[in-house]
Amino acid sequence: MRPWRQEAQRRGGPPPKESERTVFIPRERRSPPGVRWPAADPDVLRPYDELATRMMPRITSEPIGERLPEVQLDSPQEEQKAPSVARASGRMAIATLTSRITGFAWKVMLAWVATLGVLYDSFTVANTLPLIINELLLGGVLTSVVVPLLVRSQDDEDGGESYTQRLLTLAITVLGVGTVVSTACAPWLTGLLMDDSGEANPQLATWFAYLLLPGLLFYGLFAVLSAVLNAKQIFGPAQWAPVINNLVIFATIGTFALVPGDPTIVPTQMSDPQVLVLGIGVLTAMVAQALFLVPALRRSGFRFRWRFGLDDRLKEFGGLAAWILGYVAVSQIGMIVNTRVLTSGAAGGPSIYSNAWLLFQLPYGVIGVSLLTALMPKMSRAAADNDHRKLVGDLSYGSRVTTLMLLPVSAVMAVAGPAIGVALFALGKGSVEDAQRLGQALAVSAFGLVPYALVMLQMRVFYAMKDSRTPTLIMCVMTAVKIPLLYLASAQLSPENVVLGVMMVNSLVFVVGAVMGQVWLWVKLGNLRSRRVLGVILFTVVASGLGALAATLVAMLVPDALGPIGKAWVSLFCQGIVGIGVSFGVLIALKVDELAPVTRRISGLLRRG
Repeated sequence: MRPWRQEAQRRGGPPPKESERTVFIPRERRSPPGVRWPAADPDVLRPYDELATRMMPRITSEPIGERLPEVQLDSPQEEQKAPSVARASGRMAIATLTSRITGFAWKVMLAWVATLGVLYDSFTVANTLPLIINELLLGGVLTSVVVPLLVRSQDDEDGGESYTQRLLTLAITVLGVGTVVSTACAPWLTGLLMDDSGEANPQLATWFAYLLLPGLLFYGLFAVLSAVLNAKQIFGPAQWAPVINNLVIFATIGTFALVPGDPTIVPTQMSDPQVLVLGIGVLTAMVAQALFLVPALRRSGFRFRWRFGLDDRLKEFGGLAAWILGYVAVSQIGMIVNTRVLTSGAAGGPSIYSNAWLLFQLPYGVIGVSLLTALMPKMSRAAADNDHRKLVGDLSYGSRVTTLMLLPVSAVMAVAGPAIGVALFALGKGSVEDAQRLGQALAVSAFGLVPYALVMLQMRVFYAMKDSRTPTLIMCVMTAVKIPLLYLASAQLSPENVVLGVMMVNSLVFVVGAVMGQVWLWVKLGNLRSRRVLGVILFTVVASGLGALAATLVAMLVPDALGPIGKAWVSLFCQGIVGIGVSFGVLIALKVDELAPVTRRISGLLRRG
């Protein structure tokens, strides 16, 4: 029952309708917000992350009443602990937000000093390689198999120390071998990702790859150490470590701007100062991110020593891991083709795509991830109990709130895309033309934001049911649709517009994935309460359309005398406030029930103020 209906029932009001029996899921205590692994390339979808990032009690056949300790609600000690838990959760949220902001900021800063051109493209391709290989070697297995077993190993006589030592030994060995082999194969790997028929510079990308691929060891090590700390309920260091990474890169970019050289004009020496500064600086950031966790691990009481051999418990999850590895492999194939098509066009394609994708994903990272973090444990428990009614209720609620919160944002992004691009990326050495291309890429892809979030939600439902096969099959179909469309865009569009076509193709693929996921879930679970979801979508489309119209009109009032950058900033500010304000104002006027918790919280804050 919804929280805002409970009070009415206590006062003797009518019971809720059957269609309204969706439970609003609050964030669980002791579950810090935003705990995530280092993300792979933005084009790679990792919906299975939540299996690792929420530490849930083991589900057994015992009655709940026999497993749960008695809780004295009137205990003064409990009252004293609650504020500390709230403060800890607040610190986690601050760390996550700081990491996201600084991570995006250094990419914008690099565009200011290096422009969205050949140098940025080469660096982007090379910086992607360690992430791709880490994902193939370790990412899927770590998330789907290792972390659940880390939690279980806490029940061992030694508190899981031997299992953890064996895990770290295996990870370091696999990552070490992978690092040596991939670095030796750097020219082949960059050739695989880049199409030299356009304006790309494979040689420059190869130089960056030689410097950045050793970071594979530290990317993987950071993920494993984060898993170990999370299993011990220590979350803070893993949250702040990416911030350390970003700060080192800030210093690297500042140094890059001061040293002489231009490797794009004379691409004949790997010793060019700018290549060395950027490559070694980013590699140092990877090392610092991993080493930042070591003191916390030692404080936890863990001591590492080499322990070779496989744990028998790993075999239990072999089938699950195999399907997730298939998911990762298929998604990487799509990413490789995506990058080759981008490098076949005009210079700046990969860097424009990378930054536009980060902007595209930002609303989901702020809104969608928080929602899924709250829903995932509930869906897992409902699936474990074979309670499809509750599972469908959570899916329906998640779909409605996702649409309600993200559709107005995507409508404003579609209208204000060019202003966003110019405002953020036309400063320094950045050109207005490249910044406008980036904004246009964001605008043409904005319609895919809600389908993307729905795909992520649907995938979590499958994983909650311990079905890792269906998400892999859906990813196969999405990739099969994506690859021909990418090559069609490359063949039909001018080199300057290839990046726009790639962004549009990606959003179209999310639409295909969302439709497939909905149909597949309907086959598995029956009635998905789609009528109510469609009703919320209809109301939100109307509200978002009015918001987009208002944002378009207000942008016409901004004078050209402010200059392109000044006009972009003013337009962005006005369009954001007016567009979002009108959209949610209309939704409030339409009395959409799913918006009630948000409006109640805002009203409470205003009354306190």
